[in-house]
Amino acid sequence: MNIYSEEVVSEKIGAIGFITLNRPKALNALSLPMVRELTHVLRGFESDAEVLAVVIRGSNKEGPFGAFCAGGDIRYFHQATLSGDASLEDFFTEEYNLNHIIHTYRKPYIALMDGIVMGGGMGLSQGIALRVVTERTQMAMPETQIGLFPDVGGGYFLSRCPGNTGEYLALTGQLLRGAESLAVGLADVCIHSNALVAVWDGLQSKSWKHGNDVVAWVKEQAAVHAVNASQSETDSSQIKNASTRPSWWDANIDTIFRLPTVSDMVQALSQLVSKQPEGWAAETLKALRQRSPLLLAVSLEQIRRGRSMGLSDELRMERDMVRHCFHADHLSRRGAQTDTAEGIRALVIDKDRQPKWLPATIEEIRPDMVTPFFQSPWPTALHPLRHLVDTY
Repeated sequence: MNIYSEEVVSEKIGAIGFITLNRPKALNALSLPMVRELTHVLRGFESDAEVLAVVIRGSNKEGPFGAFCAGGDIRYFHQATLSGDASLEDFFTEEYNLNHIIHTYRKPYIALMDGIVMGGGMGLSQGIALRVVTERTQMAMPETQIGLFPDVGGGYFLSRCPGNTGEYLALTGQLLRGAESLAVGLADVCIHSNALVAVWDGLQSKSWKHGNDVVAWVKEQAAVHAVNASQSETDSSQIKNASTRPSWWDANIDTIFRLPTVSDMVQALSQLVSKQPEGWAAETLKALRQRSPLLLAVSLEQIRRGRSMGLSDELRMERDMVRHCFHADHLSRRGAQTDTAEGIRALVIDKDRQPKWLPATIEEIRPDMVTPFFQSPWPTALHPLRHLVDTY
């Protein structure tokens, strides 16, 4: 049976469940109805004995592929915050529940991550059987730019990147282009975008006996149509090998981003810049100075905690954190007064790119501003994600 909705198109063809994110004008940014439809569809495919595997893609303004998912609908976040719309609470609860479904899915799930893959798009494509990128992929977790943290399980999957690249990616929001995501363990194969339509059509026309055969076939197609074979075969543990380094990689990443605090990091970067005014250190320091100082510190703590947490506990922690982002009662700030609302305003509402962060500088951050983000506003028995269990 085919299931259609306006923003999520899903259909079962043969033994495969196909999903297309269909909100191209918004780069497939996730709305609450989309989260609900994806949850419904994935659960349906999982319980359907005829479905052996699931594949998901995004649509572009010009047709299929070219845009996977730009994240959550942050315009909605802003509007809901200012109006007191309680559905915002439902959005994060249901999105994180969807992330858990995807990470623990009982059938092979394949994501064709062409074009923009940011924020919520990462939540739809991490922890799965096969993560496919193309030469057009632009991947990032840029939440600190809008006074938020890398959610949708970011504290789980970023903390498992090689060395301290997880902290670097979480704090700076560094963009990964094409096969660069393979080097940090955030994708599995890189295929040329020209081959995507043939892969999609091939999945529909072939007969399948096992879900693992579907994954193996897509891997074979990626090998045949690889953008760069050496990059496509990169193992995340090889990141320090000169032939597999992403363009943004620098020998100082681990040294800087393993430091205890963001203030320590900017101090160390400043020392590097005094010796070499241009280059990686200067660019990284500039990036950190533009982000929310408060959410930089919160995100750093998230990654550090997430490294030793299971997925379910990490998602529960994120649900606590995001509640505090919009209700920062320990700072006597709510709604428009929060860094999250201010960051969204500056980036996408007024577009002045001049956020007024509170505190304004990294050096002003104190531990008592950060710790309350990790204190749950709910008793354990009433937590909105209390039902999550780590079953893989």
